[in-house]
Amino acid sequence: MKKLKIGIIGIGRLGYEHACNIANRVPGSELVAISDKNIARAKEVAEELGVSAVYENPADLCNDPNVEAVAIVTNTDSHVDMIELAMNAGKHVFCEKPLAETVEKCKKAEKIVEAHPELIFMLGFMRRYDHSYAIAKEKINRGDIGDIVLVRCYSQDPIAIIKGTLEYAPRSGGQFIDMSIHDFDLIRWLTESEPKKLWAIGGCYEFKQYKDWDDGDNVSCLIQNENETMAFFYAGRAAAHGSAVETEIVGTRGTLRISAVPTDSLLEVMSEHGVCRECYQDFVTRWHDAYVKEMEVFCDNVATGTPANPNVYDGTKSTNIAFRCKESFLKNELLTLSE
Repeated sequence: MKKLKIGIIGIGRLGYEHACNIANRVPGSELVAISDKNIARAKEVAEELGVSAVYENPADLCNDPNVEAVAIVTNTDSHVDMIELAMNAGKHVFCEKPLAETVEKCKKAEKIVEAHPELIFMLGFMRRYDHSYAIAKEKINRGDIGDIVLVRCYSQDPIAIIKGTLEYAPRSGGQFIDMSIHDFDLIRWLTESEPKKLWAIGGCYEFKQYKDWDDGDNVSCLIQNENETMAFFYAGRAAAHGSAVETEIVGTRGTLRISAVPTDSLLEVMSEHGVCRECYQDFVTRWHDAYVKEMEVFCDNVATGTPANPNVYDGTKSTNIAFRCKESFLKNELLTLSE
């Protein structure tokens, strides 16, 4: 089996996860190059994973003739520039979410992708490739729970990583664009509809510095879609118990619930505090298998020439929802997106 030769740009927390997956866990891929502005870190990871080509300048990686595809795992505000570099160099592209930090830049990304129909572009909304969510989607499509009435999404980051979260917050785009965008993609994917009305609320309940960035540490939103389905999401930055993502899909004939207990095992700890189950302490652990699966699918898409999903337009639509939520949050009012 011919392996897709991938170069990765960005070796932060998530970039390292993708690099390890490409190098060791995805049968159809081979990690052949690494680029990061922290060249010492890039060399360290390259040595660990047996990669010989290391670049400080991402343009050099994109122009490497040995690289067939590029995985972009950089800060959001650089995504579109990286997409342009890679695709203009004739490389297939996998890009982490969100697509960009503004809708205008998302539209630019669309034009770049459209100019290269011979290349595959895939956006990293990995929850679609989580086993539990994939089964839920199959059940919905079969009509097992009737027609969807409500999708409820509940996401919390752990307090254990709050230092890094706060450091990244000023350039993250905010809670809605950085964290909740996964929920927007899920809601669109599960309901197969777009938001018609929404009202977002929240505040700075513990970390008051979020107010300086016109953001909240805990936010929520109620959505009505064009097909009349409802959606609700809540996102928080500092859960004491660990990382937690739960999704519930209520139908006219049944309900699906995913990850009600955010743990990776059936282990129960019995002590003087009672009986408990330990939660994930970071999102990478929770979504490890989904990160591997989405990269497998990307490699298959390139091998077969099949258009990838999620695509660039999914990125634009989810980003637009995020910014309308931010607008509603700041104005504290119901917004109508379409009639």
